[in-house]
Amino acid sequence: MNQIRLGPGASDFIWASGIEDTFVPQTRPRHRALDEYQLVGHYKHWREDIALASHLGVKALRWGIPWYRVEPLPGEFDWRWTDEVIPYMVEDLGITPIIDLMHYGCPFWLRREFSNEDYPRAVADYAAAVAQRYKHLIKWYTPCNEPLVTALLCGRQGAWPPYLHGERGYVRMVIQLTKGIIRTVEAIRGVDPEARMVHVEAASITRAGHPDLVPMAEDYRLKGFIFFDLLTGRVNPEHPLYGWLVDNGARPRDIEKITAHPVPVDVMGLNFYPQWSTQELYYDEDGKVGSRSTEHDGSGFGDMVEDFYRRYGAPIVITETSAKDNDEVRSAWLRASLGMIKQLRAKGVPVLGYTWFPMFTMVDWRYRWERGPLEKYLLDLGVYQLDGKGGNRWRTLPLADEMRDYIRHPEEAIGKLAVG
Repeated sequence: MNQIRLGPGASDFIWASGIEDTFVPQTRPRHRALDEYQLVGHYKHWREDIALASHLGVKALRWGIPWYRVEPLPGEFDWRWTDEVIPYMVEDLGITPIIDLMHYGCPFWLRREFSNEDYPRAVADYAAAVAQRYKHLIKWYTPCNEPLVTALLCGRQGAWPPYLHGERGYVRMVIQLTKGIIRTVEAIRGVDPEARMVHVEAASITRAGHPDLVPMAEDYRLKGFIFFDLLTGRVNPEHPLYGWLVDNGARPRDIEKITAHPVPVDVMGLNFYPQWSTQELYYDEDGKVGSRSTEHDGSGFGDMVEDFYRRYGAPIVITETSAKDNDEVRSAWLRASLGMIKQLRAKGVPVLGYTWFPMFTMVDWRYRWERGPLEKYLLDLGVYQLDGKGGNRWRTLPLADEMRDYIRHPEEAIGKLAVG
């Protein structure tokens, strides 16, 4: 079985892409189901879609299993679709899957979704079942994609199930998701001790647009680390966010149990999008604090990656990045982001992989909350674009050739990793 290997050399660098795999199947009045695979036709055209990764020349593909479909009833699994897709990816194409086990959505039978006290056990049981069935094909897992975003949308904003609101809802999600990640890692390692975990987080930068807002920006920075801090056993009564967690409903005994079971970070996966991942705090016309996106050129990307490395000391893979806009903007970001990675590696920061994500057209999440036709929400960030003309499903964009060239010449693209 062809499996990726982490290593310092340019030839070991993991070039990857991925398929957007958000699954929020639950509906409510004025909310539509959001299953990216269904909306872009991946369930039907999976063979053609995954072959694009081989054409691009990447070594690995971030790809998710739709939990709600493979476990339609508790403990009852339907592997018919994944039994076709995963062997094709690994055995036919020689691509290493990095499996997203939890990409936002829970099955219908798990009432109250992430807030259900049984969620950590349920997601771990599902993970163990996946590992047991595919341990001969899968070695790389993401236990939970972007827990910060999950906690935000499900816990603070009430946009996705279980529709909690405010800081208490947010902290509830933080604790539940952390418990689920710990149980998931334990479950997978119980089946396959050689499995590797890629812990993926939505990395971001918060700038202070006024000197008075510097302390608030630093608070945002610390909260951006909360999941990694919890997983690595750093959160105790002396931690600067301990009081915030407890004041908003976290039980000290739960934090103590989490701290007592730290999870080694095999690989730290960081997601960064130049148009969205840097925010500036500012005072609006009424004197209220607001937040707006800034630095659309992603200029702080390198400093942010180094900040995470200095805090945790774990090897890093950029697990999602891309740019919204025309071909020139995307090409400029590909060059700029790889240039910053080359500089980081020259300084000894072990960035060992890069993922342009998604590989092809996805559906904007606004589709769930608005009522327009699907075509209105097609979002092109990738190197292939949904075409539908002349019998072709995909149109190859110029960026694909650029990325292939970088993959063919890795030492020129990302340089050597300084050691020592």
